Amino acid sequence: MSKTYTTIQGDMWDLIAYKVYGNETYMTNLLEANEQYKDISIFPAGVVLACPDIQAKRSRIAPPWKG
Repeated sequence: MSKTYTTIQGDMWDLIAYKVYGNETYMTNLLEANEQYKDISIFPAGVVLACPDIQAKRSRIAPPWKG
């Protein structure tokens, strides 16, 4: 189930990804789920974005028992 995030003035895609997922690399997932806002770089306050569920990335460096 997707969650939502309501922007505050000055939010950017990478910052929102960090706030929601703890990692800015997930901003691509946010962009894909909110294509109607793809041309916005810096958000005004009050835009409601869909935040899709994301499966955690597995690190190739971590030992198998930590997977």
